[in-house]
Amino acid sequence: MVKAANDVVITGVGIVTNQGVGTDVHTSLLTAAQSPVASVETERFAPYPIHPLPEIDWSQQIPKRGDQRQMENWQRLGVFSAGLALDDAGFKDNLEACGSMDMIVAAGGGERDINVDSLIVDEALKRNDREQLLNEKLTTELRPTLFLAQLSNLLAGNISIVHKVTGSSRTFMGEEGAGISAIETAFARIKAGQSTHTLVGGAFSAERLDMILLIEAIQGHALGGYHPIWSRKPEDGGGMILGSVGAFLMLESREHAEARGARIYATIDEIGGDRGSRDGDRLEQRLQYLSKPAADADPDATIVFCGTTGFHDLAAREKAFLDAQFPKAAIRAYGGLAGHGLEAHFPLGLAFAALSLGAGAIVPPFDPAETKMRIPARTAVVTTIGHARGEGIAVLSAEE
Repeated sequence: MVKAANDVVITGVGIVTNQGVGTDVHTSLLTAAQSPVASVETERFAPYPIHPLPEIDWSQQIPKRGDQRQMENWQRLGVFSAGLALDDAGFKDNLEACGSMDMIVAAGGGERDINVDSLIVDEALKRNDREQLLNEKLTTELRPTLFLAQLSNLLAGNISIVHKVTGSSRTFMGEEGAGISAIETAFARIKAGQSTHTLVGGAFSAERLDMILLIEAIQGHALGGYHPIWSRKPEDGGGMILGSVGAFLMLESREHAEARGARIYATIDEIGGDRGSRDGDRLEQRLQYLSKPAADADPDATIVFCGTTGFHDLAAREKAFLDAQFPKAAIRAYGGLAGHGLEAHFPLGLAFAALSLGAGAIVPPFDPAETKMRIPARTAVVTTIGHARGEGIAVLSAEE
């Protein structure tokens, strides 16, 4: 690979999953001889399993109690993992660098008033004029201040306040597509010389009744106990298990990173996102187009971090495409290990890929259906197919 000044490189990873906090825990997992064991909570939200947060000392990245109190868990998780990425990249105490640092965040909606949601659902069972009912309850039951605390761009605002990241700021909403667009935009801006260093990522809290209701409304949840992602069956529910995830990356131009002597995990060679109808073979056509940058990679030294949702039909289509497109590559469904993280899912896949390439890892299978690797990967392909819409693929390469 010919190196260029405007190569987009990953110099910092901030990651929180059910497996633990930070790069050391996750690098150990990715380099272990044995397959990792997913941590799953099956009782608290029964019959819906979720991948919960690990124990976290929020004060390690959010020192002021007042800051912690005014955030909800998804915001705390985002601010915390953003701080981990800044620490990992060596920027945490560099006020000048943070002052000129760009930031792009993928965020969902804020946490809801569960009591009002429950009231509306209960009342709707007794009335047929549900549109009128909805308007009545939304105008009489919700606190006006609720919305002020739930704005999606408050995650970026809190990162700015806590970590002094005060360059340009963008927030994307839109489930998995938001995470794809956030990374894609950061990549394009650095590639074009419009940014030298960008903090990008997202966070998702699975431990929310409103999110569980959202997925159950489309009968998407897995039910009961944990089942490996490639072997989930319709009799066990819709197939998705949500996961609480925080994933932020520090992206820099190669010139900027090398000038400060930064450690480089990996280079992002290409990234693309798209969306459209999935009828017929249109999904496969888009994936074919998006995966073209990986066509010349050594198939024996390629790993695919697959962001499949677990939805039965969708997972089967994605697996069939990957098996045909990358027949020799090791496939690792990271949602089976960490859960599905919606907005944070694509950033999480890139975090796993960067840590794997940076460590020269022979990544153990995450699922009994996955094949073992023989040699460390030099190329990593990261996929995410949104549960309803949106697709993204990134291609990363290891440093020489």
